[in-house]
Amino acid sequence: MNQFGLIGFSLSHSFSKKYFEEKFLQEKITNCSYDLFELKTIEEFPAFVKSKPELVGLNVTIPYKESILPLLDFVSDEAKAIGAVNCIRIVGDNTIKGRKLEGWNTDAHGFETSLKKFIAQATHESIDGIKAPFVGVGTVFILGTGGSSKAVQYVLKKLNLPFAKVSREKKIDSVSYEEISSLMKEKNLFINTTPLGMFPNENSRPKIPYEKLCENDFLFDLIYNPAETEFLKCGKMRGAKTKNGLEMLELQAEKSWEIWSS
Repeated sequence: MNQFGLIGFSLSHSFSKKYFEEKFLQEKITNCSYDLFELKTIEEFPAFVKSKPELVGLNVTIPYKESILPLLDFVSDEAKAIGAVNCIRIVGDNTIKGRKLEGWNTDAHGFETSLKKFIAQATHESIDGIKAPFVGVGTVFILGTGGSSKAVQYVLKKLNLPFAKVSREKKIDSVSYEEISSLMKEKNLFINTTPLGMFPNENSRPKIPYEKLCENDFLFDLIYNPAETEFLKCGKMRGAKTKNGLEMLELQAEKSWEIWSS
């Protein structure tokens, strides 16, 4: 049996198991399973892998996308540039010398593809015209600075879209939530990479100036459970265009499967 799964803590919010089980069933993929593996600390990871000789692929979620890197034998150039891994391919047999762990990042692929479709549909621009609505420093706000945020930063740099990182704690390379209001332009894109609003804490939301939002603004939430977070609800009430992270999840999952199957 080829075993796949997701590691992180906690995993009660995850749709990954359901997604892959349905994929295996619909595509008649046999001899494969996908499970959720909660690890209380990253230090548990080496023993966990050793105890699972049938493991051939893992997804990685909060809070281990960054701390997993030193435990891998190989990290792709893109994952190195991002500084985070959310996909691991395990090759070789389960011996000390024979098993190798390869780290990849499929979040960037999922986010870039989903973001382009979102902007194209919302503005009636072509996907290649994505840059048009967002001109000028401070028009794109990345909420959060964790592993998922790093994949978002990588994509925005690739697309030549200027952005401001927003953090609860004052940092040299980021702005505070209190500073957002003064940096907003005519058109703004807010990207939530934090767990605020995620099940089971659905009532929480990032503290952005919702009262200043309008139909020119765009809110993209990497969270997919619930389907509409308080962040998105409040943006929609002000006329902003919104999108959740479900499509991104599906795209990164398919990219992970491509890596595992290659």
